Amino acid sequence: MENTEKDIKETTDTEVVEETVEVKEENEGTAKMSRKERKKSEKLEAELEEVRKNMQETEKKLAEETDSLAKTKDSYIRLMAEFDNFRRRTAQEKLDLVATAAEDTIKGLLVVLDDCERAMKALADSNDSPVAKEGTELIYNKLLSYLKSKGLDIIEAQGCEFNTDIHEAVAQLPVQEEDKKGKVYDVVQTGYKLNGKIIRYAKVVVGI
Repeated sequence: MENTEKDIKETTDTEVVEETVEVKEENEGTAKMSRKERKKSEKLEAELEEVRKNMQETEKKLAEETDSLAKTKDSYIRLMAEFDNFRRRTAQEKLDLVATAAEDTIKGLLVVLDDCERAMKALADSNDSPVAKEGTELIYNKLLSYLKSKGLDIIEAQGCEFNTDIHEAVAQLPVQEEDKKGKVYDVVQTGYKLNGKIIRYAKVVVGI
């Protein structure tokens, strides 16, 4: 009987010890797992922090690149605008140069037209051969036709209302007819326009 109780007691003590050992081992395992998880968590946090830093640096660089791109784009637009203005200005200057050169050349030929007009008037009042008259008129008409093809136009004056915008009065002549007063009575020198621009005013005598 005593042996049985002793055996039971020993068995009970052994089980308690075993349970205690198991609990201790389980606690140690849990502690080990907790340390691993903490290290893993710390590692993940460190990696996350590194990622955050990289993202901040990337965002900063992106902002700098965006700002640089905007400045470059603005400079490009300004440069293109300046180049376009320069191109237009240069083209206009070339046109003005050509027009000025043409104007100077045509102005130099106006005296030839004047001489032809005087010659035709002189021949009309003379008894010279009709061939001389026709030849002079032919030269005059050819020259005038060529200059008209380049934009030259005669300013109408004879019998027109006197207009200071296109006429230059060199003299005044009293007239009896009311309908001739304030009008061009005679043309002393023919006036001309070149492409709508007056290059020589018509010199006229005005009736008063």
